[in-house]
Amino acid sequence: MSAASNSKPIQIALVHGGFVDGSGWAGVYRLLRNDGYDVSVVQNPTLSLGDDVAVTRRAIAALDGPVLLVGHSYGGAVITEAGTDPKVAGVVYIAAFAPDAGESVNTLIKDPPPGAPVPPILPPRDGFLFLDRSKFHASFAGDLDDDTAEFMADSQVPWGVAALDGKVTTPAWRKKPSWYLVTTDDRMIPPPAQRAMSKRAGAARPGRRVHRPRCHRDRCEDPLDLRRAVRVARCRGWFCLVLACPPGSLQERGRSLVGGALPPSSC
Repeated sequence: MSAASNSKPIQIALVHGGFVDGSGWAGVYRLLRNDGYDVSVVQNPTLSLGDDVAVTRRAIAALDGPVLLVGHSYGGAVITEAGTDPKVAGVVYIAAFAPDAGESVNTLIKDPPPGAPVPPILPPRDGFLFLDRSKFHASFAGDLDDDTAEFMADSQVPWGVAALDGKVTTPAWRKKPSWYLVTTDDRMIPPPAQRAMSKRAGAARPGRRVHRPRCHRDRCEDPLDLRRAVRVARCRGWFCLVLACPPGSLQERGRSLVGGALPPSSC
């Protein structure tokens, strides 16, 4: 399937990371739905990479048209494997892991850059991981208010050790276009590691990678900022993300972007 030849509008699947669930995408979901996109919020069990990929592929199958996969944190590993599905037009990484073939999240975090913050992951309990509640706010959700961060710390979703050990077989970014949002104040995935992964995945080109002075959990995927990483337009015969557009510029050009066209200067 070619995104250039497919006449159907792009569909979007949002994939969450570890320790949380899909509700963190609520703001982005509402904005995209209001703009006319079909959006699926994938609820991964985060027990194993294989299970999470299977759940994501079922979500892809349920969408009627070419799919853009958007993954946050561990969700990046999931979309890297699930993104090889023929219906997937591209993959978007939001402060996310982008493994290569034979790599896992554990592979990518075992040798952090010198001086990089160490995520406060507690020793496994019955095969599951949690973040130290007392350090959750500073490490995972530094952009959030105290009450929200406290609730998230107390409502953590257990992250299966098998999910971190799951190895990617064929990375989608080797054949599909990719984009990356680097969070420069991140204390979970060091920004240098994000830049290295995005470069390897081909997402370091102009218009494919943006940097934001945000922490790992970017205001619960703040729609006022991250919408720039999930807005899509048909441009030069391919689906491209309008990563660099200032807020409001898409509305100024007209809200009917689905299946429409933007001038080349917009990409």
